[in-house]
Amino acid sequence: MTDQQALHAARSPLIAGLVAAVAACALMVAPAQAQQTAAPAAATTKAAMPADVFIKNLSAEVLGAVRGDKTLQAGDVHKVVTLVDSKILPNVNFQRMTASAVGRNWRQATAEQKTRLQDEFKNLLIYTYAGAVSQIRDQAVDVKPMRSRPEDADVVVRTQVKGSGDPIQLDYRLEKSGDGWKIYDVNVMGAWLVQTYQSSFSQEVSASGIDGLIAKLAERNKQLAARKK
Repeated sequence: MTDQQALHAARSPLIAGLVAAVAACALMVAPAQAQQTAAPAAATTKAAMPADVFIKNLSAEVLGAVRGDKTLQAGDVHKVVTLVDSKILPNVNFQRMTASAVGRNWRQATAEQKTRLQDEFKNLLIYTYAGAVSQIRDQAVDVKPMRSRPEDADVVVRTQVKGSGDPIQLDYRLEKSGDGWKIYDVNVMGAWLVQTYQSSFSQEVSASGIDGLIAKLAERNKQLAARKK
């Protein structure tokens, strides 16, 4: 399995940073805890927020955090994880993202295998993209007008990342979840993140099963971690 398509996305520094943030949001324990501890007033505000406003605010928070932290600008993987734990984690359905990337083979995985897949997929994306955070400088996110109805529970928010070079397409698929929205896929320059990995994941499962895919991801993550060191 290669990261060729994923590395193509990393050519845009801001996109790479935001995808790294999305990738780090494994939905296991923390999202449920965040929902339990959220104040009722905040939940009411979030419920009234349109999806495009949600994305605009989230993008501004991530950009602001990176610009204000020199260790994040240096691509520190630990600080990237800390950033997404505090600002992104409750807003991404990473379980759905992982399940979609694994495809129909997800149904045959045990609960333990699903947890391992989420862990390794999360780490793969963090190691692939975290270093590009250091290139974030003067970029801004332009959220496009969204055509949807108030009752729509599944929407696409389209944006452009503008900086010193040509504008870059960065779109989000979101689902309505409880009192707010959760991201479950990201489109970078016409390529949805989930689709980027579906083919290689499917081939690996066909060749060596779910455990083989987990082992392959773990091996790749060890290689990437060693490079970071």
